[in-house]
Amino acid sequence: MADLELEVSRREESGKGVARKLRQKGRVPAVVYGGHKEPVSISVDQKSVSELVRKSEHGIRSIFLLKMADSDQSRHAMIKDIQMNPISRKMNHIDFVRVVMDEVVRVTIPVRVSGTSIAVKNGEGVLDFQARELHVECLPGSIPDEFVVDVSSLKLHDVIRVSDLEVPEGVEMLEEPDRLVVSVATLRAEVVEEVTEEAEVEPELIKKGKDEEETT
Repeated sequence: MADLELEVSRREESGKGVARKLRQKGRVPAVVYGGHKEPVSISVDQKSVSELVRKSEHGIRSIFLLKMADSDQSRHAMIKDIQMNPISRKMNHIDFVRVVMDEVVRVTIPVRVSGTSIAVKNGEGVLDFQARELHVECLPGSIPDEFVVDVSSLKLHDVIRVSDLEVPEGVEMLEEPDRLVVSVATLRAEVVEEVTEEAEVEPELIKKGKDEEETT
């Protein structure tokens, strides 16, 4: 696996004013945690991070080789969290976590549903997607991008549990085997329609009763 190199700069000062100036220059304040060492404040070029994540096979779960500018220091790390500006959608802050390539890490893997259930196609049921992320433990180089769940063969009341998933070799699932991932439940449309009809009829009966009182 080729390293995704990302040049970073040490950040000696902190505070909102410093962070704002960095963002104006196209850089993002960040912190590197973990690895039994003290956190290190850094800054990274936002465009470089975005391009590496977009082009990488593993996307946001990529392992970066952080190389300190004007130094021979380097460290493997992953992105733990990215804080985004809700308006501009630009990065406000990044948390990295140090990675040792021969030590296992605990990560959260997204679950993606593939196909359309037979019961959903026939209008008999609705898909209930209950586990959108699952926790695993593995070496950094073995981190899966996602778990793909094929639901095309599911009939009404069928379920897929964690124990039914294909887990890659070298990856340990940390979830309970009986945890539901997806299921096909009965549609509730008929019940909703009945309630709606009752709600529409009741005011008419009340109005009719009042009219009869007025005419007597």
